[in-house]
Amino acid sequence: MTVARTIRNTAQTMKGRITEDLGRVTRNRRLQRRGRTDRVSVSLKQAVEKTKDAFGRNGSGTR
Repeated sequence: MTVARTIRNTAQTMKGRITEDLGRVTRNRRLQRRGRTDRVSVSLKQAVEKTKDAFGRNGSGTR
């Protein structure tokens, strides 16, 4: 994973946490869901990137 993607994913995770916490404080369920969705989507993106890196670097990936 490149440094730029790592930074972008970390920023989106932090944004999701802040949004979810803000929704929790204001008792706004829509904000809570949006924050949780941001965090989950980042986790999935990171998993995909790690999988790509694992298969791409050692030469065992299909091309």
